[in-house]
Amino acid sequence: MNSGVTYAALAFLSWGLFPLYFRAISEVPPAQILVHRMVWSLVFLAVVLAVRRQWKWLPQLLASRRAVAAFVASALLLSANWLVYIWAVNNHHVVEASLGYFINPLVNIMLGYFFLHERLRRGQWAAIALAAAGVAWLTWQAGNMPWIALALAFSFGAYGLMRKTAPLGALEGLSFETMVLFPFALAYLGWLTLTGDNAFAAASGDTRWLLVALGPLTAVPLLLFAAGARRIPMSVLGLLQYISPSIQFLLGVLLFQEAFSAARLVGFLMIWGALALYAAEGLWKRSG
Repeated sequence: MNSGVTYAALAFLSWGLFPLYFRAISEVPPAQILVHRMVWSLVFLAVVLAVRRQWKWLPQLLASRRAVAAFVASALLLSANWLVYIWAVNNHHVVEASLGYFINPLVNIMLGYFFLHERLRRGQWAAIALAAAGVAWLTWQAGNMPWIALALAFSFGAYGLMRKTAPLGALEGLSFETMVLFPFALAYLGWLTLTGDNAFAAASGDTRWLLVALGPLTAVPLLLFAAGARRIPMSVLGLLQYISPSIQFLLGVLLFQEAFSAARLVGFLMIWGALALYAAEGLWKRSG
């Protein structure tokens, strides 16, 4: 139990600090950061699989067209989530990005209801309604939908839904997803090199190393999360997951000095209230 909490907390802490990392390589366009994340993640994961001699799953997976198609879809969802998040951080939308991951648990509930036919309790419906009211308030105040938050919440929610029924674990699943994305990433980098637009070639040595480090920095938190999730109850994991967006929110407001008006705070308070209701209802149900 203690080791599980430590593993999961370290994973969420790492994800919470990601804005600092992406700001450090902000000279590189978001699309290029994305493809480097794909390439170096696969390199790192291939080394891990080679060391562990863990390749038996690959021919078994390739024998199933349905499984391959499912992982292609999850890979596209993951890459879309990564791209939106990187763009948001490097264009001064860290606070709104954090909102997406605050909303994500409630999106997961809705997706479970519509696609997995899971029954929702009254407290869960109330939490979803309160969060929806918060999003509506933010939309009315800003004059437009918080599309960054919604894109992050729904893309990651849909990714989680795909992976929930996938036949592979975290390591193998992420490895195959990066295998799917690798040819496109490599082709894009090749095209950038031919046109003289490859930021990696023109970047400083420090930036190049930071791009290469995206491989382990992407894979290690996911593996920590998987290790933690196997050791602790879902109720504990559900509470720990708010570490990441909370850190992102504080970084956006306190360090990056993003605008955060009183009217915007009202919308966030409604969503935080929805999360508190959701967590309290879940703990009460399990204790009963």
